[in-house]
Amino acid sequence: MAAAPASLTAAPPLCVADDETFWPWISWPRFAAWPGKESTVVVVPVVGLADWGLGHPLDAEETVLLPILKEACRQLPPAEKPLVVPPLRFVVGPDAGSAFAVDPPTAHALIAEVAAGIGAAGFRKVVLLNASPWNEELCGAAARDLRIGRGLQMFQVHLSALGLDFHPARSRSRRVLQTLLTHLHGRAPEPAEAAAPAAAAAWGDEAVRPLAGPSVPPEAAACEGAATLAAASVQLAKLLGDIRARAPLTASLAWT
Repeated sequence: MAAAPASLTAAPPLCVADDETFWPWISWPRFAAWPGKESTVVVVPVVGLADWGLGHPLDAEETVLLPILKEACRQLPPAEKPLVVPPLRFVVGPDAGSAFAVDPPTAHALIAEVAAGIGAAGFRKVVLLNASPWNEELCGAAARDLRIGRGLQMFQVHLSALGLDFHPARSRSRRVLQTLLTHLHGRAPEPAEAAAPAAAAAWGDEAVRPLAGPSVPPEAAACEGAATLAAASVQLAKLLGDIRARAPLTASLAWT
């Protein structure tokens, strides 16, 4: 009997992840004996699905954020590595180019449910690692509410703080992001459409429009994109190390 093709026998990964730190790959006996749960950092990636006008697929946020996180995890010493849960993909997306978006209460409830599970497993430090400009305020509200309601030690890290910002109005790194995506996909972006997507009324002049001008060719993007990925992963590794080093909440502040 002929062997099945590799594509049928090998399960696709849930996401781009460092195997040593990916929550789904860790057994319950390992969790039960996990040392230093109070200082272990658990990362919750928050990534939307949207057309950011860069000529790359709708999962651009995840395509950028998770390789950066994977490389950051690899740079940390074994005793300082975080745990990483699968990304939350169904979040707020008010722009017309957003896909599979949910309303803020639903997105908030999803973050809260995942964080509650993390807390139930005995971990207290939770980082919302967010790639979406539309979800920065949501992460802030969720972090505050989980700190108050669950006694979790919450932190936020936004992709924009690493110098990679998808926001259509404030961003100064759209070309850098496009080049990084070209590197990660290994192919040039699709040509820009002539017409811009319609604006979402709630966001005024912040409608996403195609990035004008020629893109960086794949050959050059391989070098530039790798440098961008390396620099961002170093920054993120430093932040995760700093968060781990933060003292746990005191008994008077940690609610149960």
